[in-house]
Amino acid sequence: MMKSIVATCIALTGLISCAQPQTVKLPLGIKQKPAANEAIATFSEGCFWHAEIVYQGLVGVRDAVSGYCGGKTTNPDYEQVASGETGHAETVQVYYDPSKISYETLVAAFFASQDPTTLNRQGNDAGTEYRSIAFYRNEKEKQVIEAEIKRLTDLKKYRNRIVTEVVPFKVFYPAEDYHQEYIYNHPDNPYVQNVSIPEYNKFRATFKGNFKN
Repeated sequence: MMKSIVATCIALTGLISCAQPQTVKLPLGIKQKPAANEAIATFSEGCFWHAEIVYQGLVGVRDAVSGYCGGKTTNPDYEQVASGETGHAETVQVYYDPSKISYETLVAAFFASQDPTTLNRQGNDAGTEYRSIAFYRNEKEKQVIEAEIKRLTDLKKYRNRIVTEVVPFKVFYPAEDYHQEYIYNHPDNPYVQNVSIPEYNKFRATFKGNFKN
């Protein structure tokens, strides 16, 4: 429930702030059954509202679905996951066309859109449900993730050690409907205005990816 607490604090701060609202053209996912040529990637990088638009903004990604992964509880709901007792993290399932965007690019975007050195948190969102996890479906994907971690480590990109978990994918549970496309549907939400959209703008400004117009 940390997002609710942060949003409340931001809302109170906003009452005495003169900052202008953040704006951005938000990418929407296309809701349909996966096509025959589609592949799936699964990532946890803090708030799934943020992660949705990170991937949906990239050419070749059809949709990113918010949900839960990495734990043991079957069919968890948001409140259960927020308690930290399920072992699940907020996660996005990314549906993409490998002929338009590579898995390597998705992994690069994963690391570029978060701080992978903070254990069980992203920014003010704290708890095991916000931990960084890259799920792999085969040995090649595992090697891609580990190679990117090594590359970033060798570059000394971060002051601290990367703590991202690299684990095999097992099962993904879609989140409640109200979490899907949350930023697009709630652009004036204080958390969205002060955290989600600024983070996305920063990602677009710094990541050398092929973005949708």
